[in-house]
Amino acid sequence: MTISRRRFLAHAGAGLTMAGLVSGSHPFGIMSALAQTSDGGEPQDYKALVCIYFNGGNDGNNTIVPLHSDQSVSGYDHYFQARGPRGLALPQKTLLPIAVPRIGGSAYGLHPALGTVANGINPGLHPLWRTGKMAIVSGVGPLIMPITRAQYQADPSVRPRNLFSHTDQTQQHHNSRADAVMLSGWGGRIADKMTTVANPNRLVPTVSSIVGPRLFTVGENEQPLSLGPAPAPLSTIFSLTGYNGTPIANARLAALEAQILLEKGQDLVEASNNIQSEALRISRTLNAANEVTAAFPATNLGNQLKQIARMIKARSALGVTRQIFYCSLDGFDTHNGQLLGQNGLLTQFSQASRAFYEEMVAQGIEDKVTQFTLTDFNRTFDPAGTGANVGSDHGWANHQFVIGGGVAGADFFGVNSSNGTPFPTLVNNGPDDADSGTGARGRWIPTASVEQYAATLARWFGLSETDMPFVFPNIGNFPVTDLGFMTAS
Repeated sequence: MTISRRRFLAHAGAGLTMAGLVSGSHPFGIMSALAQTSDGGEPQDYKALVCIYFNGGNDGNNTIVPLHSDQSVSGYDHYFQARGPRGLALPQKTLLPIAVPRIGGSAYGLHPALGTVANGINPGLHPLWRTGKMAIVSGVGPLIMPITRAQYQADPSVRPRNLFSHTDQTQQHHNSRADAVMLSGWGGRIADKMTTVANPNRLVPTVSSIVGPRLFTVGENEQPLSLGPAPAPLSTIFSLTGYNGTPIANARLAALEAQILLEKGQDLVEASNNIQSEALRISRTLNAANEVTAAFPATNLGNQLKQIARMIKARSALGVTRQIFYCSLDGFDTHNGQLLGQNGLLTQFSQASRAFYEEMVAQGIEDKVTQFTLTDFNRTFDPAGTGANVGSDHGWANHQFVIGGGVAGADFFGVNSSNGTPFPTLVNNGPDDADSGTGARGRWIPTASVEQYAATLARWFGLSETDMPFVFPNIGNFPVTDLGFMTAS
């Protein structure tokens, strides 16, 4: 007698539960996952995308600063003229120099927190620029279609919904659409299209969040796995109901394993035993994956990225060849106290991201795993307040970091602005400012949409051209859909 998986699941009375919080999960979630079938073969390679979201809106104007004095594009003098008198400009000598071939080799500077810092455990992200493992995508923001400053000012219908709002701009970065509310995100929709082939066993969802479910991670059909950060052990994803690691629980576990060995040959029982055996095997593998090679900082983001590194280390046991992860860092809404606040946040980002990259090197897959940043918006070029409490307000287009061995690094990418480069003209009421008149504050109009940025990542990840419009509904509005910052592999 043979019994179908469907019939088995319908009649099974007890089993393992999934301790990781999957939206819509039920007590037999793990049994269902282990009994899933695949509709096709799986890819032979592995790739992962890791989204690092800066909650609140990172000030890109102080994250990447021109060091040069070329008057044909904005130089340090333009920057200092706007921000220096009110105390928001970073001293030129503190900036970490990077050469940008796309802008004639002109020198730009990274925020000093992105390099070697006091009490840091690694050199930070700055050295990855020189080795070509990091790129910057400039002028990224929500767009319905490409727009000029004149079009923006003349026709409100071409503007994204509720510009400069935290809630709306976060949603638009998560779901990629600037003209409509969607209940799914682009990370989740990629999973909708790729899970059948890339994750046929469905032992865990293709998308995981370390900070609870977020719109980015939710698909039309696929739902995310929600994990806590390290040091919570990965093995809690697959656990026996009531198992807590005590001596009594260990004795029960040993008895269960003995029972599994004895009760072979009975179809229903054997099917149940097979599932329990597989879950126990995976649980042990996840326990082993808790040990990583790189030293991670014991910070909020460090613990999140460490947990993601553990999940990636367990990829073979989980039978998954594509994974998408979401983590975040709070505190970037710097209306005041920005110099100190942003310095601490960017230090945390740089140290944690570099540790994660080094762990991917140790695992031998640094070219298969790509970190990328998103944030609500940039901030106004014109400061808010003065002195120690100086900050900035809500802006629009921003610079994003992309990090990994698969990145065509050490350059700026994007769509050219009014000055013929992806970097905006740093002039209030200038050609790239959405504001106008004497009250203009420097809210840069995006030249590259979130959809163009995301589609470039998705294409590298393996999303087919046929599936692009499903994941990115407005991608057809843009003449360029690959910004070129990822390698072809």
